[in-house]
Amino acid sequence: MAEHAPSMDAVPGAAPTTAPVAPSDAPADTDAPATDGLASDEAADAARPRRSDATRAAILAAARDRFAADGYERATIRAIARDAAIDPSMVMRYYGNKAGLFAATSEIEVHAPDLTHYPRDEAGARLVRHFVERWECDETLTAMMRVGVTNEAGAERMRGVFAEQIKPVLAAVCPVPEEAPTRAALIASQILGMALCRYVLHIPPAVDLGRDELIAWLAPTVQRYLTAEHP
Repeated sequence: MAEHAPSMDAVPGAAPTTAPVAPSDAPADTDAPATDGLASDEAADAARPRRSDATRAAILAAARDRFAADGYERATIRAIARDAAIDPSMVMRYYGNKAGLFAATSEIEVHAPDLTHYPRDEAGARLVRHFVERWECDETLTAMMRVGVTNEAGAERMRGVFAEQIKPVLAAVCPVPEEAPTRAALIASQILGMALCRYVLHIPPAVDLGRDELIAWLAPTVQRYLTAEHP
């Protein structure tokens, strides 16, 4: 019969193969942090807002393009979701319905400068520079320009932005307060007209102008509309 090596338990003085078990009344180490679980939870919490922000951005970008291409009435939640590569239910979850989505896509803050802080003869150049820089760094303005020229809902939103945010700025430096609405419309014809040619229609000469050159061309006309005496 083959001999078997004696088990460690059977050898006097041998070290035990397992660590001794703590007495049952020893306090549990409940204060030790569960670092792995905590770290994964924090990472998940941090990732969720990033995913949410990315999803919202994708929806808004797709909605602006779709509203511009199809108009408000023909654009659909399903088409917008398809363009954004997400489920339509996600659009509804974030924005409720098409009206809510359109309102979100048309939220614009132009941050028009307070022209009373500058010398009077610099007001036109300051205003033109502000809007040129905004057009060139804010896709929302360009998208809303496209929407505004294709459907009434977009046009109404643009009119609202102009009335709420730009007219008060112009009225503050207008020499004849009652002429402020007319002067504002004339200024809009220059600023929005160039924006349409340069950023939406991409007419080559308008696109080719450098920023400073563009401002130099527009500023004198805007200055005249802003502060000159009635013709």
